[in-house]
Amino acid sequence: MVVLVSAQQRPFIRVEWHPRVGFAHPQLVMVIAKFTDISAEKRFDEVERLEAEVFEEIRRRYTLESLKHDPVVRAYRDFYWRLSIDPTKQRPASEALIRRILGGGNIWRVNKFVNSYNLASAITGVTLGAYDMGKIRGGLTVRFAEPGEPFQGIGMSSPKPLNGNEIVVSDEEGVVSIYPYRDSERTKITEETQEALLIAYGVPGVQVSLLEEAINATDRIARATLAGRLECYFTSKPSA
Repeated sequence: MVVLVSAQQRPFIRVEWHPRVGFAHPQLVMVIAKFTDISAEKRFDEVERLEAEVFEEIRRRYTLESLKHDPVVRAYRDFYWRLSIDPTKQRPASEALIRRILGGGNIWRVNKFVNSYNLASAITGVTLGAYDMGKIRGGLTVRFAEPGEPFQGIGMSSPKPLNGNEIVVSDEEGVVSIYPYRDSERTKITEETQEALLIAYGVPGVQVSLLEEAINATDRIARATLAGRLECYFTSKPSA
């Protein structure tokens, strides 16, 4: 059992699940955490040692051939197929990180906090997304996208229309993320971020305890690299 000893378990933001999502995917679950004292500096001296340890563990644990048979990777892939998304073309975020490491590359060095949760994602296999709490408007809703609804993901030059079969997390201004693989440009972590909302995205076959471990791993790495610290967290899932 994972115990997040450094944090209180309490809801700090309103989260609603649309009944259609709950009916179609009743086993979905998210662990949602608040991190404070965020450092989004683009300095990576403290990260390099931890990166080396994580990369060594990843390369000991997997090969490119064996990775697709890992139960957690398989669970995310199976969920993608259920959403009519081909996971061999649009990789689950955590699998993409692991593949990059196995291929001899480094993870993308964005900033200290983003690198902290990317390392945690790679070591646990859990897909994580982080959002600037100062840019989130109101609460969050987990729902199906509207056909043609605009979404501009991180790194996209302009918004693109969604087709309507995607599950999204949205606030009062629009889509914050596509569950569980693409985050919004509007709410991304920047050098101005002071508080971050981190979501561990669960799918059928991935235990809540592993989602909690991904949050816990992010906290350990963020504290070690002075990138931030976990303040509180809670679990959210569709109503019965």
